[in-house]
Amino acid sequence: MVVWIIGLSGSGKSTLAQEVTRLTRASGRACVLLDGDAVRQVFGADLGHSLKDRHKNAKRFNGLCKLLDDQGVDVVCAILSLFEDTRQWNRDNLRAYREVFLDVPLNALAARDPKGLYREALAGRMADMPGVDIPFVRPARPDLTITNTGSLDALLARAPEIAAMILGHAPGFPDAGGGR
Repeated sequence: MVVWIIGLSGSGKSTLAQEVTRLTRASGRACVLLDGDAVRQVFGADLGHSLKDRHKNAKRFNGLCKLLDDQGVDVVCAILSLFEDTRQWNRDNLRAYREVFLDVPLNALAARDPKGLYREALAGRMADMPGVDIPFVRPARPDLTITNTGSLDALLARAPEIAAMILGHAPGFPDAGGGR
């Protein structure tokens, strides 16, 4: 299964993905974590942050997920995921695919701002920032939406539910995944 955790910078994608991966592995399942920043570094940080480069990076994630999925490896991705076509590609080409959207208002993200990105973008000193000068269109049909405006503990409390999706123990969870 591939779990695609979507959200703007600072929404908690990496934090949640790390905990979901930890819980999945603790249950004895092989699980790979693909994080947006880490994948960029693996490929030599050869892409910028323009829409074109962001789309190319998302396509890399598609390919990596397909490679691992075809080998029966569970994958948790923490990715901004601006593009519906890459999410649709996942639905069409992966054995099982789930989208988890971390919904956080821009004012909360700007207040958190762990990397200082919103401060720079809102001041006009940085371009190509999703949610500021690049529109972020909410995913049309995530399998799970988490409003992350609370504590870190509240966010991490959702990790067992997502790990259960991977482990196949989530009764009643909608089967909106890949169609293969």
